[in-house]
Amino acid sequence: MKSSMRTRLSLIFSGLLILIIACICAINVFLLPEFYENSKISQMKRVYSHAVNLCRNVDWVNLDEDVRDDVYDRLDILSSNSNVDIYVVQIEAYPASGDIATLHYVYPMENTKRLEEVTKEQLGKYVKAIYFGETLDDNCQILSQSQNCEVYKVYDDRVDSNYIELTGLLPDNYWLYLRTNYQSIHESTEVSNKFLMYVGVVAVVTGIFIMLFVSNQYTKPIMRLAKHAQDMQKLNFSSRYEDRRDDEIGILGDSMNALSDKLEETISELKTANNELKLDIQRRSEQEQMRREFLANVSHELKTPIALIQGYAEGLQDNINDDPESREFYCEVIVDEADKMNKMVKKLLNLNQLEFGNGQVHMEHFDLMDVLSSVVNSSEILFRQKEADLSFDRGDRKIFVWADEYMIEEVVTNYVNNALNHVKYEKKIEIKAELRDETVRVSVFNTGDPIPEEDLDKIWNKFYKVDKAHTREYGGNGIGLSIVKAVMEAHNQGYGVCNYDNGVEFWFELDIKIR
Repeated sequence: MKSSMRTRLSLIFSGLLILIIACICAINVFLLPEFYENSKISQMKRVYSHAVNLCRNVDWVNLDEDVRDDVYDRLDILSSNSNVDIYVVQIEAYPASGDIATLHYVYPMENTKRLEEVTKEQLGKYVKAIYFGETLDDNCQILSQSQNCEVYKVYDDRVDSNYIELTGLLPDNYWLYLRTNYQSIHESTEVSNKFLMYVGVVAVVTGIFIMLFVSNQYTKPIMRLAKHAQDMQKLNFSSRYEDRRDDEIGILGDSMNALSDKLEETISELKTANNELKLDIQRRSEQEQMRREFLANVSHELKTPIALIQGYAEGLQDNINDDPESREFYCEVIVDEADKMNKMVKKLLNLNQLEFGNGQVHMEHFDLMDVLSSVVNSSEILFRQKEADLSFDRGDRKIFVWADEYMIEEVVTNYVNNALNHVKYEKKIEIKAELRDETVRVSVFNTGDPIPEEDLDKIWNKFYKVDKAHTREYGGNGIGLSIVKAVMEAHNQGYGVCNYDNGVEFWFELDIKIR
């Protein structure tokens, strides 16, 4: 990462620290000398005030020894604590020239000849300036002047050093002379700035490490938040921000977790809605396809009987055959074809009601064996016509089931008719009812040709015919098994077909207990 937050924070912190140090150095160069000088002047005036208080009302000629020692001790303490040399001297000057005639040290008592000469020289300048108005030389500059004292900045070329000196008058020609070393402020500034640079380098290096450490405490959680956001972008909502913090990052993390949950919920709802929409579109497409196929198949199925009815009716109308037997045959064909059309329309209406949920299932508790027996008895003449060998052993059994009795009778009838229409070879038809736990399985088997495997799933579709020529022979229209499918799905029960070497078996199941 070329410009990470850690790097930027460290650079900003270092830049600020360097700027602060540079500002301090600039202040040292431009403002410190004046501040230093004013501080020295204020210090000298404070020392002068204290010294004046100590020397006031002191009779230096007739001074008692104990009192003198006490005054000297206090002046020593004041001089030591303030780092200011204090002198109390008595001066007698020549009236005409202002030159000092005599100089007598009162404090300190001990002094050297050299010190006396220096003091006498300096005080001589001040006496001439104060009393005779003479101009001070270039090495002496007045800094502050009041009624009681004057403060000077003095360069002593003997020792190549600057001093702040203060002179003040006491009674009886006694003078208070204060002197303190005034180190070159430029030298002090250079030393201070050099020290600041050393400290600054250490502070910058240390600050960078500290800032890197501190910034890690914030950048790492932010990177985890970024990773969490990337996972959300990839729709991976199992990712969570786990850190527990009480600051703004913690609040942001909780908000992102809540956002992730909400997005997951919303996307789930959208996917569900989208899936339902796709299914609805698919259902509508299938319904439209079914509608087209239905119209095509109905048109096809009705075309032949309508053509027959129309042809035979026109024959009757034109008196093609005048004999009664021919007319009777024409009428029988018309009635038979009309009956087929009527049955097919009824089946289609019944199937339509079942498929669209309009056919209500009325649950009843009835004896299934009675229904099977009723269908077998009503189809007895058909068994004789087909010369089929029926195997159905009812005995004295009673099997009570929960279902719609009318609809189940329709299913059994369709299975039996289907068996009669396709029975071959040995011409055996077997109807069985087999108990299984909480259900009963009814099966109808007929000997004949097995159904091709590729057609097993298609035979339940409307108008689907495995052998169209054979179906036309017995007047089938491919609706019966579709009705079976609709009825059993309305009951939420199983149904199906099994191929055997010698025939085909159709079956369905019903509940024998209340669930």
